[in-house]
Amino acid sequence: MNTSVIEAIERQKTTNLYDASKSIPDDEIRELVRLATFSPTAFHLQNWRFIAVRSPEAKARLRAVAANQPKVTEAAVTFIMVGELAVADVMADRLAGSVAAGFMPVEMVPGWEAAAKSLYFEKPQTQRDEAIRSATFGASGLIHAAQAMGLGTTPMIGFDPVGVSREFSLSDNEVPALLVAVGYPTEANWPQKPRRPISDVLAFA
Repeated sequence: MNTSVIEAIERQKTTNLYDASKSIPDDEIRELVRLATFSPTAFHLQNWRFIAVRSPEAKARLRAVAANQPKVTEAAVTFIMVGELAVADVMADRLAGSVAAGFMPVEMVPGWEAAAKSLYFEKPQTQRDEAIRSATFGASGLIHAAQAMGLGTTPMIGFDPVGVSREFSLSDNEVPALLVAVGYPTEANWPQKPRRPISDVLAFA
């Protein structure tokens, strides 16, 4: 059992107040995203993008379409977690690395493509659901990576998706799933909030 991973999970809490004077270097932002991309996706589609909103001008634009939440501008960077609508057309490209690594037979790729097509083709709600799921998995990975680097995070759903798409030029096949603010927490933040009892949330079948 990896106790350090368990301890990290148990320490996780949401940050609401950030030290706006502190920034995060671009190299560290890249490392956060690199670590987040180890999160899983269906069919290994990796159907996500991470938009790191870090300039004052971009933060102001995002805050204007995110319910004017101060966290958007006070955090060092706020990520727009973007999910791509799931399609089978990109399968060969997304699996090319696994084929090149030698553990996935190239003959297996068409089967995966067919399975993905049967699941997503002409099913817009399923495509959108997968986009949201993938972006959320990526956000979770980002949150844990930030915690490991001594940073605080805030996942946020309080924003205008149409406004975010417009301001940050998202394509028609992209969905802004959530925002994740990342930065240095101040000492004024609350402690971790208590969780519901396991007996309330667990059922055995």
